[in-house]
Amino acid sequence: MKSEPLRIAMWSGPRNMSTTMMRSFGARADTVCVDEPFYAAYLKLTGLKHPMSEEIFASQSSDPGCVAADMANSPDPEARVFYQKHMTHHMVAEIPRDWMAACRNVFLIRHPARVIPSYARKMDEVSLEAIGFPQQLSLFEQATRLEGRTPLVIDSTDILRDPPAMLEALCAALDLAWTEDMLSWAAGAKPEDGAWASHWYDAVWRSTGFGPAPGARPRVSEKLRHVYEPALEIYETLATHRLRLSA
Repeated sequence: MKSEPLRIAMWSGPRNMSTTMMRSFGARADTVCVDEPFYAAYLKLTGLKHPMSEEIFASQSSDPGCVAADMANSPDPEARVFYQKHMTHHMVAEIPRDWMAACRNVFLIRHPARVIPSYARKMDEVSLEAIGFPQQLSLFEQATRLEGRTPLVIDSTDILRDPPAMLEALCAALDLAWTEDMLSWAAGAKPEDGAWASHWYDAVWRSTGFGPAPGARPRVSEKLRHVYEPALEIYETLATHRLRLSA
């Protein structure tokens, strides 16, 4: 009997390196990826208008129940790994979460001093919910209950400082064989890229691997401190569980 695939649900907020992580896992020969599968459902449930909304609705189901069922299975029966790139802010209350029990849930975190200035350069309005921090904590708590253990947490800065070591440690924690294929990929679009990729993925399309280690943390402006302070509290809560390299 064929074994069940390893389903990895990777949870990230915006302005993190979630697409780069999808590239890394997508470079594995044994892995099939899906890009933000609840995006259309999120737009339908909230009524929000995003760039390329029509293309998004045409490319994926907007029925959250159908999407949830797909996440508990796999689009490729031959794939050893089913990698799911999820955005935390997409998971509004009407979207079911029980399917998460079929996955290894991994939380990709980033310090809010890096997230907030980056987000503010792209968007006019910045809120705690828009950057996905409270949703990420809620999903972490939900995954803890569903998995019956503490989910994996990885910090994007740790990965950028030492991609081979951190990815090998992540694979070990997932009981997945490590391969150096995860360190590089060909530039350009990939079949798993969402319909919105041409609008958002220009930098990722130019990439062939992980970027350089980040420098000093940016300073968050005073007008955004009301977002930064609660986001920092959530980040520090999750960071206590982050994967660390052995001494």
